[in-house]
Amino acid sequence: MSDGQSTDEQSPHQLTIEVTMLDAELNAPEYALPGDAGADLVTTIDVTLHPGQRQLVPSGVAMAIPNGFAAFVHPRSGLAVRAGLSVVNAPGTIDAGYRGEIKVPLINLDPTETIQLRRGERIAQLVIQPVYQANFVDVDELPETARNDGGFGSTGGFSTRQ
Repeated sequence: MSDGQSTDEQSPHQLTIEVTMLDAELNAPEYALPGDAGADLVTTIDVTLHPGQRQLVPSGVAMAIPNGFAAFVHPRSGLAVRAGLSVVNAPGTIDAGYRGEIKVPLINLDPTETIQLRRGERIAQLVIQPVYQANFVDVDELPETARNDGGFGSTGGFSTRQ
């Protein structure tokens, strides 16, 4: 980094999350490297996913996310590229009020290969982010913008033509 700071220094953006491990043999979510945005979640069970198959996979983790934050479950990029493994509702949202086990809805997007996951294997990553609660106000007209109601493809790169 040009300012002389190492990426291994502790982030000023630390947040304590209380965790209950529902499977004592597995580790709490952890970051693989300093500075990583996502903490790894693992599976508590062996999983076999055939092409196109999906399954809700337990992580063995329950947590108390503070109000004003949410956790988002993202696919692991390496597994997505190598094996076609993804999260069905990516990113999955875990609200601050939820205290149950985090379960990950995995899907095998590979058209031909079966995916085998073993207990304790990393399956997804958990990103904690601040969130706002909006105050939705009904108005007769929205303010004008350069885009206005231009949707998919309105800025180029996507065509709805067949």
